[in-house]
Amino acid sequence: MSETHRAVVFHGNVQGVGFRWTTSRVAEKFCVRGWVRNESDGTVRCEVVGMNAEVCAFLTAVNDAMPGHVTAQNDVQPDGGSIPGSGFVIRR
Repeated sequence: MSETHRAVVFHGNVQGVGFRWTTSRVAEKFCVRGWVRNESDGTVRCEVVGMNAEVCAFLTAVNDAMPGHVTAQNDVQPDGGSIPGSGFVIRR
């Protein structure tokens, strides 16, 4: 089985509310690795790698952990940056 690499941009009230911290804590419950960071346009970008079912469950859990904060979630092209070999990090 091969891994899936998804890059997602979250829109809404996602900066200054603990969204990145919550995302990194949610990631600890899944077999995924990746990163999350604030973007200058007020969105939050997340890149995650893992088995497809784990990645999908992780993204659902992020939304569930921050009810009312995410107004839209869009898949985008991965930026080509490095994904950690293990774990999930908050980038600045």
